[in-house]
Amino acid sequence: MGNRLSKIATRTGDAGTTGLGDGSRVDKDALRVHAMGDVDELNSHIGVLLCETLPPQMTQELISIQHDLFDMGGELCIPGYTMITDAQVERLDALLAKYNADLPALRDFILPGGSRAAAIAHVCRTVCRRAERAIVSVGKSETINDAPRQYMNRLSDLMFVLSRVLNRFAGGTDVCWEKERQR
Repeated sequence: MGNRLSKIATRTGDAGTTGLGDGSRVDKDALRVHAMGDVDELNSHIGVLLCETLPPQMTQELISIQHDLFDMGGELCIPGYTMITDAQVERLDALLAKYNADLPALRDFILPGGSRAAAIAHVCRTVCRRAERAIVSVGKSETINDAPRQYMNRLSDLMFVLSRVLNRFAGGTDVCWEKERQR
């Protein structure tokens, strides 16, 4: 890898194309490239979230998710290649069950906000939803495995749940939408 990354400014993309992992070149605005970019952006936002004070175990879980997202980028970058597995999706299901267990039932819609960490988790959730939509779009025109789409669906749910957990960790609670607020 060291030799491969020794030159960052290659100029090969100056004409508006980019190379995929299989050696093919596609337009930089191709659906697959959009999906790769959305996954990369999500990974970066999770990196920002990791700069906050978090429960120690959550920190390690988010780092593991970052590694999964890097795998996802690899899978998207190499058409026909598989890196995201059912086991990774199941790990997110287990995290959802773990973090949902101690939360009160939802009675209202929740607004993004509360603590800074919770607000960042909400940003991660919305970027994750966008990445999921991009992956769905890729799947309409190219063959793609089910696991990346399922992983992103679970991860967006997890980021919502983590925002609730993080508000409580900071000593607060959910920020609820008030239907009858003064306008």
